[in-house]
Amino acid sequence: MISTAIRVARVGSAAELAAAVLMLAGFPAIMVAALIPSVPAFAAATAVTYLADHYLHRQGSYLINRLSKVRAGLSIRFLIRQLLLILLLARLDLSDNLIFYGATACFIAFYGLQAPHGALVTLIRNRRRLPVATRNVDLASRIRIPDAPPIGLLNRSAEKMLHLDLAAVVGILVAAAMDSRLPGFIGIGVTIVLGSLYVLALMPYVSRKKIPPNADEVLATVDDWLRDYKPETVLYFSGSRDSAYQVNMWLETMEQLDSKPLIILRERVILQNLAPTTVPVICVPGGVHLMNMDLSTVRVALYAANVGKNIHLLRVPTMKHVFIGHGDSDKLASVNPFSKAYDEVWTAGRAGRDRYAIADVGVRDEDIVEVGRPQLAPIQKRQGTPEGPRGGAAEGYCPTVLYAPTWEGWDGDPGNTSLMLAGENIVKKLLKADPPVRVLYKPHPFTGTVLAKAGAAHQKVTALIEKAATERATDPRFQADAAAQAAAKAELARIEARLAVLAGNGGDKGDEAEASRDGVVDVAKYEEIARLRGEWNDAYWRSFPVWEHRVVTGAEPRLYDCFNVSDAMVSDISSVVSDFIASGKPYAVTDSAELGAEEFKRQNTAVRAATILSNSAAELGELLEAVRDPAADPLAEDRVELKQYLLGPDEPTSIDQFNTAVANLAIKAEARNVGQESRAAASAAEATTKA
Repeated sequence: MISTAIRVARVGSAAELAAAVLMLAGFPAIMVAALIPSVPAFAAATAVTYLADHYLHRQGSYLINRLSKVRAGLSIRFLIRQLLLILLLARLDLSDNLIFYGATACFIAFYGLQAPHGALVTLIRNRRRLPVATRNVDLASRIRIPDAPPIGLLNRSAEKMLHLDLAAVVGILVAAAMDSRLPGFIGIGVTIVLGSLYVLALMPYVSRKKIPPNADEVLATVDDWLRDYKPETVLYFSGSRDSAYQVNMWLETMEQLDSKPLIILRERVILQNLAPTTVPVICVPGGVHLMNMDLSTVRVALYAANVGKNIHLLRVPTMKHVFIGHGDSDKLASVNPFSKAYDEVWTAGRAGRDRYAIADVGVRDEDIVEVGRPQLAPIQKRQGTPEGPRGGAAEGYCPTVLYAPTWEGWDGDPGNTSLMLAGENIVKKLLKADPPVRVLYKPHPFTGTVLAKAGAAHQKVTALIEKAATERATDPRFQADAAAQAAAKAELARIEARLAVLAGNGGDKGDEAEASRDGVVDVAKYEEIARLRGEWNDAYWRSFPVWEHRVVTGAEPRLYDCFNVSDAMVSDISSVVSDFIASGKPYAVTDSAELGAEEFKRQNTAVRAATILSNSAAELGELLEAVRDPAADPLAEDRVELKQYLLGPDEPTSIDQFNTAVANLAIKAEARNVGQESRAAASAAEATTKA
């Protein structure tokens, strides 16, 4: 019931729902209090609407956006409160009192200040918005970009300005309650003075010395930088906020290229959600600006997604264009007919090549290059099982099984995730396994966003694991090294404190222009953060017993970190399975749609070396046997073959294969350009001879 109300009201939580109800019910309550009239009731209802409105803004509630679309935006809500206050004064027979005239004049004047305030804020933002935004591009030494206004002036500026009416509202209510004009006029004066000062504080920032150069000068400066830097390989990306992960997964690969890398983005929101990197980044929202940019030294362009804006770079003939995608899977996106537009399509292994052949969408086999998956380098290979004196697992060894189901998907098909139909069965069998195993549960972050049943199943699984963890902690069979764990926790605290200091150095930039000017990464700091994150991960796993069940949510530890401490995994059809195959460890995949094992394997390449689970999870014992005793692992050789088929060979490494592919294609691009220049020169010579 509550979840339905949350969804209908377009809010994100029960607390937001409560605030929305209080705010929307508060306005009728204010009107009733004004008509009665009752100053205390009016003051109480007004306070509730102020607080609820402020809370929803702080939470970034989608409801606030929707209200503005139906003419109930922020300014209207403040105006209604002020009009109702005038009504209250009239009902209190104060319509002939000076406080009534003062209140009316105050609110008219206050709204008169909104126009210059809004105009100045808009003007400052527009003038400071550069045609491009950059990271790791040295603009500071090439062009003058003034500091941004203090963040307090522009951040949530309309909300701040409107809330200045509080002094007048409080003063007038006190005046009405005490039958004294003085508090009212003091409040009115404070509101008008503060509003005027806010407008005056903005005015210096529209002067010439406070605004950046014009668009043409900025674009010329970026071109100068490009001519000096001479980028050779570009990663191009366009997409929505939610798709930022698709470019983030390639950042480390770009940092390891042998050629000079550059990242070109098309949306500012992607730049805002881009992970830290040492690679130069240029965000160019305008298609004309991009097409006029000096990219004459670029020989290879890499595309992580098939989107319409790709055409703005695809039209450049001096570089070769490659679709690299954002993950290898059996989904239709992996064989998009749009891929015909590129000079080459790079896949991880032979499976990608075969997909295009089977799909017959016009991508030629000779245009497909297998380069592996460089992103999978952090995934550690299977180390084997500690052996005991009689063979089998060593005494006291407690294998770790990762349960990493995917989410329910936008279509809400129950077959997308095992959580709803099989989740409890899987977890219960793992928790009751004998010999025992440790269970790590890492749910997809979108779980429950479409189907409430998926969210409820997640809560049940979480409760089962947490209860089992509590019971295991009191079981005498499981011993913990308290001193070692305390030391690890202390180390975690130290690392987190240092990371907080590094993250806070320099503070947030005032705006995008200032961030572009100062956005050159401190390499030493970047490397220290990377090292500390590795140390944090190591300390995290040492901070609790190796047998302790754990629910892992949030960004840290990452999925690949969970792979590395696990001996096996249970999951659903998703890229998680393809990635886990790189470890060579046993895995199981749930046939939630109940297609049957053979049909399930036929439709999904990545499960051909998996233990296939029904929704009852009755087959889970086969996976656990393979974990405890490698000799009882009939799918070991199948996993080796499937890994090579999906992801390519271990040698040469993926990054070496990737660099080789870049170099080979760059040679082709250069050969084409030289040929064009030769033909042009020959044509010019022929024309001269004829003349």
